[in-house]
Amino acid sequence: MKSNKLYANTVEITSHYLGPSADRFINRQIRNHLGKDPEDLVSEDLLQLIDWIRIAMVFLTDDDDIINEYLNSLQQLATKRWRKFGYGRNNK
Repeated sequence: MKSNKLYANTVEITSHYLGPSADRFINRQIRNHLGKDPEDLVSEDLLQLIDWIRIAMVFLTDDDDIINEYLNSLQQLATKRWRKFGYGRNNK
């Protein structure tokens, strides 16, 4: 898989909550729900991805605080300030 900073950061955040299964989890969410390869993830995809992750996390835990903390961390990736650091469509 070619390098994608946004994907790597998404997996890194996820690893704090899902441990070593983070890469597989995010990979499947992107492929199954966004219909694209993980290396093609762009910031414009994040809000939709976060919605799918929210649904999946409800099945994994009933701890709303953990779910919200995780999703808030991911939502920071979707903000404009992250795009200016090279996470937009043309900066994979």
